[in-house]
Amino acid sequence: MLALLPVLAIVAFLLVSSLRVLNEYERGVVFRLGRVIGAKGPGLILLFPVIDRMTKVSLRTFAMDVPNQDVITRDNVSIKVNAVVYFRVVEPIKAILEVEDYMYATSQISQTTLRSVCGGVELDEILAHRDKVNEQVQSILDLHAGPWGIKVANVELKYIDLPQEMQRAMAKQAEAERERRAKIINAEGEFQASRRLAQAAEIIAVRPEALQLRYLQTMREMAAESHAATILPIPLDFIRSFFHVPGRGEAVAQASASAAATPMQTSTHETEPAPADSLQDGDA
Repeated sequence: MLALLPVLAIVAFLLVSSLRVLNEYERGVVFRLGRVIGAKGPGLILLFPVIDRMTKVSLRTFAMDVPNQDVITRDNVSIKVNAVVYFRVVEPIKAILEVEDYMYATSQISQTTLRSVCGGVELDEILAHRDKVNEQVQSILDLHAGPWGIKVANVELKYIDLPQEMQRAMAKQAEAERERRAKIINAEGEFQASRRLAQAAEIIAVRPEALQLRYLQTMREMAAESHAATILPIPLDFIRSFFHVPGRGEAVAQASASAAATPMQTSTHETEPAPADSLQDGDA
């Protein structure tokens, strides 16, 4: 019995060492004598000592930072771009068999894809339509990393570093654009104000009492703003009396009436036929 104790101890040790526990987000790719027998997990897994070897693969989403990449855009502008790539392993066996290190491979393909995509578009498109660039990079990465059992969930450009000269040029352009909009808005306001003033002038011409009301409103505003000033209201009729010359309006009206009647009389004489006696005297 004592002779069997070492054997039992060795068996117990081998049994304990062959047990593995995998979490819910982990899978284990098992190799038996160098050949893959499948992906196991999660939970308790029994491996045969010496002949079995297991490699753990996490199924959680990885957030990988893509370092700054020097890129020359299609319109020949030098920029630095970095991004973040979100991906996860969907097929653990391919992630182990098809590529040596899927993390390093995904990082390298992300850098090269980011440079190629940003180099094929203009700077304005990168700044204004960043979501399109993200989708293009994601589709290319998903196409290349798919055979490795990796699914690229999302790609986001984090930072775009522009040269100082380009930043100053863009600031000048933005300032000029704001000035253009301000001038257009100012001109539109002047146009609308002129139309309103024209309508107001037409109303005042038809209703002179409106001018008197406006005069009283102006006096009220001046009295409310300045407390030290003294305002003496003068009727408008009193002011008009200084510019009114007696008899001038009647003379102008008579002259206008005579000027209007003279062409009518002239045209009447021209159209009337000559008398017959005058024609006979002329023939004699």
